[in-house]
Amino acid sequence: MVYQSLVVPLGSSLAGRNAALLEATIRQLPSIASAYIDHTGKLFIHYAGTLPVQQLQQILNRALLSKPTPRPAPQYDPNEEFAEYRRDAILSGIGLVGFQLLRMASPGLFSTLQLARSAYVLFAARKFIVSGIRSLAVDRQPNADTLTTTAVFASIIGGKPESSLTLLSLSNFAEMLTTYTAERARKHISQLLHLDQQFVWKAETDGHEIKVSLESIKAGDRVSVHLGEKICVDGKVIAGAAAVDQSSITGEYVPAEKTIGDYVYAGTVLQNGYLMILVEKVGDDTALARIVHMVEEAQTRRAPVQNFADRMSNMLVPISFIAAGLVYGITKDWQRVLNMLFIDFSCGLKLSTATAISAAIGQAASRGVLVKGGNYIEALASIDTVVLDKTGTITVGKPQVIAIQTAEQVPEEELLLLAASAEYHSAHPLASAILEYVSDKGWDIPPHKHTETIVGHGIRAEIPDFKGFRGGQILVGSLRFMKENDVTMTALDYDFAADHGYNLIFVAREQELLGLLIVSDPIRPTWKKTINQLRRRGVDEVVMITGDTEAVAKHVASTLDLDAYHAGVLPEDKATLVTRLQRRSQVLMIGDGINDAPALAFVDVGVAMGGRRTDIAVESAAITINSEDPLVLSEVVSLGKTTMDIVRQNFSATIAVNTAAMLLGAVGRTNPMVSALIHNAATIGVVLNSARLLLPKKNSQ
Repeated sequence: MVYQSLVVPLGSSLAGRNAALLEATIRQLPSIASAYIDHTGKLFIHYAGTLPVQQLQQILNRALLSKPTPRPAPQYDPNEEFAEYRRDAILSGIGLVGFQLLRMASPGLFSTLQLARSAYVLFAARKFIVSGIRSLAVDRQPNADTLTTTAVFASIIGGKPESSLTLLSLSNFAEMLTTYTAERARKHISQLLHLDQQFVWKAETDGHEIKVSLESIKAGDRVSVHLGEKICVDGKVIAGAAAVDQSSITGEYVPAEKTIGDYVYAGTVLQNGYLMILVEKVGDDTALARIVHMVEEAQTRRAPVQNFADRMSNMLVPISFIAAGLVYGITKDWQRVLNMLFIDFSCGLKLSTATAISAAIGQAASRGVLVKGGNYIEALASIDTVVLDKTGTITVGKPQVIAIQTAEQVPEEELLLLAASAEYHSAHPLASAILEYVSDKGWDIPPHKHTETIVGHGIRAEIPDFKGFRGGQILVGSLRFMKENDVTMTALDYDFAADHGYNLIFVAREQELLGLLIVSDPIRPTWKKTINQLRRRGVDEVVMITGDTEAVAKHVASTLDLDAYHAGVLPEDKATLVTRLQRRSQVLMIGDGINDAPALAFVDVGVAMGGRRTDIAVESAAITINSEDPLVLSEVVSLGKTTMDIVRQNFSATIAVNTAAMLLGAVGRTNPMVSALIHNAATIGVVLNSARLLLPKKNSQ
């Protein structure tokens, strides 16, 4: 399958929520594999086959040109909905108990108040009646609420209106439980990514900085961020240089170097240095806010099993009506008719499935995993092939000094301290590896007089004599940097490094090579365990795709005991490889969300585990793991399989229990109250079975 791309410049006419809505609408078009809007206002579309140009143009026109009359949008308040169901459940329960006590205490008065009892029941059932009638009038087909409405009216006609209060009380309780579970899931998501900083430093035109509230900042302002502070806006760096920890939203552990012209994101933390940022986006327009909104909206993206549950529910509702008609025609027993009407399959099927998917998304969020929709939870259950990117995914992403070579008569301590002194104020990840190594040794780093950074090459520093070691003009950097500065390179053998993918940092003094530091990005220590766990959970094949050399790829594949690997793969070829695997397998791919973006968009389940461009990492992948621990991946796959196991359990239990209750009711072995109790107890049981996905689990790793 051949995939093509289209870029449409939209400018800054769309704010965060509107942009997310436009993206979601376009992704529903046939042949569209991926659609996202980046921070520059460009719409990126990946598609296979023929692009639906006319439909796409209509969507864009509506989004960009139409100016509807503004009106307040109805706000969904889950807490209010939960309180409503709780009030109705209590209302029905109080009525049920009150009428039973009244009947025992004063049968005459109980009979006299039949009209009042009927009115009370109708009031308690008002929401079900409205929904049931609307389904018949608008959708032209009955639903579960239509069946409940019929049961309520039948109980009133039969002279026992209070018998339906059991049904109403337990139905409200089941809905209340489902709402509570969904709200728990939303809280997990909203707490996952948040800005807990209320004030920022605003840079005035005269150079002074004043502390102002974050709400007062708007696009075009300039803000300063200092050591250890959180960046609260999206914008471009206009002064300073720093290392920024973006792991909170990208999962990338290694701090990213930010200098003038680079883009920074809200929710990231400045680890060292200083930045002045020209604000471009604040509040709901930031990448951080868009991530949260997208995951919140994921709960509205239905899994196929939910659609199946709905179709089955709609098919099973008429069975209760047909059974009621047959029972009445055969027995003329109104109690048995009520038994049929008080039992329905659809509540258990719909509520338990929706609860399971919602709970799974919430449970994933509590583990730092962003899942875009219930369809991906279901897809995880059938994954049998996993594709891994190497750099930044299999590897730690944090370079470490693994070996040192020195020239003759050059002590290792002298080499390291000279390198550490030169790199002391550098934000480069390789510099961090040197400084961390020296810190672990417990050595005091000597000061330098001044340094000069040559971007992409290395550092030139002037270091005074120290601890009996000679200083001077020190060069620390790449082989190319050494050769450009006429350093003699014959003292050491360094050709071996290329075969293993090592980074070499050369150290020279006054054109004399002192030695080299061998730096490597090691394999994450838990990948081997993760792969073993994936195999136990039904994954048959684990494949690595990398742009590295054959020797490096072979070494990594051998270390992890992978089934296959592909080396020297260009980013644009990764999508072709994964689509080839999809012909015979259900494929999950995990990458860094940058060069892997097209492949992540095309596989059955794309997982971004850290990415330097937040919008690409989140938009291209179905799942984003905000953790450096690969074991989370096996937890996610396990969650998908467990969720679908629970859904299947719920289907079996709902159909079995309700069928048995219907048969007992048809032969007169139960009364309407018992039938309602059995039906709703089954519904509550399967909802609780789904809700257990939200329970915290002990780490068994």
